[in-house]
Amino acid sequence: MGQITVEKNVGGIEGLCVITPTVHGDNRGYFMETYSQRDMEEAGIHIDFVQDNQSCSTKGVLRGLHFQKQFPQTKLVRAIRGSVFDVAVDLRKDSKTYGKWYGVELTEENKKQFLIPKGFAHGFLVLSDVAEFCYKCDDFWHPNDEGGLAWNDPEIGIVWPELTGEYHGSASAEGYALKDGTKLNLSDKDQKWVGLKDTFQF
Repeated sequence: MGQITVEKNVGGIEGLCVITPTVHGDNRGYFMETYSQRDMEEAGIHIDFVQDNQSCSTKGVLRGLHFQKQFPQTKLVRAIRGSVFDVAVDLRKDSKTYGKWYGVELTEENKKQFLIPKGFAHGFLVLSDVAEFCYKCDDFWHPNDEGGLAWNDPEIGIVWPELTGEYHGSASAEGYALKDGTKLNLSDKDQKWVGLKDTFQF
């Protein structure tokens, strides 16, 4: 394989991959290939990406957990600035790992990428002062097709780093903060998603 190392089925969840690119650096800086279809296919990963997205968020922002129901997306995500804790939850009803989650810290330093297949809910928590986040998708955004999953559902039990607070029966951010006192910041919509037993299944 050329310019990437691929760790497949991370966390014992089929399809999830952590991809680490080869970084060529010297005293001038560095160069790396952020995506190569050839290298991905050599690793046994065949995806036709059609859309690239980028977001910028401040510390304590949690985006997720999101998915599209009728037009599910495979995503290849990375942080180009700052640090995020990125999470995927398996919502494939016939999967042996249904309801299981896996998280990985993506930073501008480690340059890791997280490949999340169709059938997962996805979200991330910003750990740095600012984070810029990029992702490739193999289907387009469909504004009326969005679904979500409560980020703090105790049945799933995601362990978000640096986060303190107590579950009060909903996805509300109230009472949650990072250890340095930064309050958890969620959109109104993300505070209304339901838990695993009531959410969509693929």
